[in-house]
Amino acid sequence: MCGIALLVSGIRICLSSLNLDSISSSSKSHLVFSVDDLKAALQRRGPDSLGTMKLLLPLHSNSSNSTNYRVSSFNEESHVLDNGSDMPESFAEFVFLGATLQLRGVSPVCQPLMDSSRNVLVYNGEIFGGIEVGIDKNDTESLMQSLGNCCSCRSQEHRTTCDFNGQAKGSIVDVLSVIKGPWAIIYWQESSKTLWFGRDAFGRRSLLVHWPTMEDPRFLLSSVSPTSSRLQDSSFEVENGSSGIKFWEELSCGIYSMSVDVKKSDGSFHSEIKKHEWTNAMLKELIEWERVSIEPKPAELNFSHSRTSSAELDINSSSSVLAQNVLTALRESMLRRISLYNIYQALKETVPVAVLFSGGLDSMIIAALLDQCLDPNYEIDLLNVSFDGESAPDRISAKIGLKELRRVAPLRRWRLVHIDADLSKLTWETKRVLSLINPANTYMDLNIGIALWLAARGEGWICKESNNETDEDKRVNYTSRARILLVGSGADEQCAGYGRHKTKYRHDSWLGLHKEMKLDMQRIWKRNLGRDDRCIADTGKEARFPFLDEDIIRTLLDIPLWEVADLDQPSGKGDKKILREVAHMLGLHNAAILPKRAIQFGSRIARESNRKNFGSNRAANQASAGSVVINVQSYFS
Repeated sequence: MCGIALLVSGIRICLSSLNLDSISSSSKSHLVFSVDDLKAALQRRGPDSLGTMKLLLPLHSNSSNSTNYRVSSFNEESHVLDNGSDMPESFAEFVFLGATLQLRGVSPVCQPLMDSSRNVLVYNGEIFGGIEVGIDKNDTESLMQSLGNCCSCRSQEHRTTCDFNGQAKGSIVDVLSVIKGPWAIIYWQESSKTLWFGRDAFGRRSLLVHWPTMEDPRFLLSSVSPTSSRLQDSSFEVENGSSGIKFWEELSCGIYSMSVDVKKSDGSFHSEIKKHEWTNAMLKELIEWERVSIEPKPAELNFSHSRTSSAELDINSSSSVLAQNVLTALRESMLRRISLYNIYQALKETVPVAVLFSGGLDSMIIAALLDQCLDPNYEIDLLNVSFDGESAPDRISAKIGLKELRRVAPLRRWRLVHIDADLSKLTWETKRVLSLINPANTYMDLNIGIALWLAARGEGWICKESNNETDEDKRVNYTSRARILLVGSGADEQCAGYGRHKTKYRHDSWLGLHKEMKLDMQRIWKRNLGRDDRCIADTGKEARFPFLDEDIIRTLLDIPLWEVADLDQPSGKGDKKILREVAHMLGLHNAAILPKRAIQFGSRIARESNRKNFGSNRAANQASAGSVVINVQSYFS
């Protein structure tokens, strides 16, 4: 969609039920964000529309001693109180912001939405299942209708205590628990005077939170960290993104509520934020990430080893059946993400979808499946970033991958977009990405963020139709206009693609490997997805993750671990074994044997960063540069 934000003031909020770490810090007083700051950050994403709605909750006394209060709602844009009285002195304020990048439906939609019951919704996400979205409808409109039919029950025990029990009215938690796809939401339910907010179970959409503190008692939510308008000098602009100041944090995945009441002793607004359990049993199983079979019997392992060592994949083998299951699930995942009836009609004259493309295993599988699912009349942009021209490993593998894609899909018009960058010349771009990755603050986060941001922006060059891809006379400047960017996130975590997986396997065998992969999946929202979503969305594109489809996660968990990966084999063979078999099935025989290479290394931004900030790769490795917190002053000196 694009981005959402909320600013709440005038309410005393209790956070005790969340078991948060201490959040009081005198340094937080240095940062003050306004509604205009939040709007500017969302506007930077290039939305089709950006709206703001203010909701005021005034106090009304029903008796002379002012001890009996009720809460009513007032929308600033209508300038009408629900009882027709003048504006009281004491009120709470909710400011909703919604930026919309229209990707679905026939008619344009502007957020925030308010329905006839005065419920308010801002939504940043896609609905690929769980809630019916008509062929000509928009996700946000469909979700608004479903939420409007929910009961007003605030209780965790909805099914046993709700006044609407037996009247076919579900709870807010029930509705959000069944959504398949990435989402972040802020929703005001007027009937219960309750604010609901949260993000999907895997954190595929960013949502940052500022919990109230002594220095800043406001409650804020935002898809992205803005730059404070009160700190306009260049040093503080950077410090908004990376310093000892921690204003924002990633909101943990889940569904939260904040019910507004009045404390009778002093007539002030107060509220407690609660986190709710998911009510979808299947989703809870995916969150727990428990695999059906973890440790093989000797006979099973010997059989798996013999198959991995064979040159050909027997189409009748059990391995082939498992790989076919994964391929089928991946194809369905792709269809859900790019079906043209789900794409906003106004976009159909352009290239609708691009791929973050290294030419490696994951991006090659995505590209090949995209070809099978996308109308053949459309071109496909393959976005490849390099900090070492044509010599970067990812550039080399991308050009080889392009040839393989042209072999398996000769009728498709493929467009490899060469995005070249020089780290020493990216001063303002780096400052911008520093703000985007916030609250992440390491050199590794920054390197990945810059590479993603440049790739997603899609500004580079392409080769004219020629048999010689290196002919510089054939270069033509080109900018991809695709609004949907397919990204391979989640493949390594689920299929043992990282080097640390092999290390864990060697030390602690299969159970240790399973625990490490489970840890990766349960923290991917914090370590990867929030950062990546913010960097990509800032370029006017929406990231979609085919490998993180709920049905893909379920399919891979149903496969024995030793069939997913065989880490006794060398890199490029046993790691992500099941995906390598899928690649063979797609005819991608060269891609099927490529070793894992992270974007910061394949693009060579890590090498350039190490030289700039540590003097050499060797010194950087000795300092464990990837996990070192960025020294802002020295970085720009």
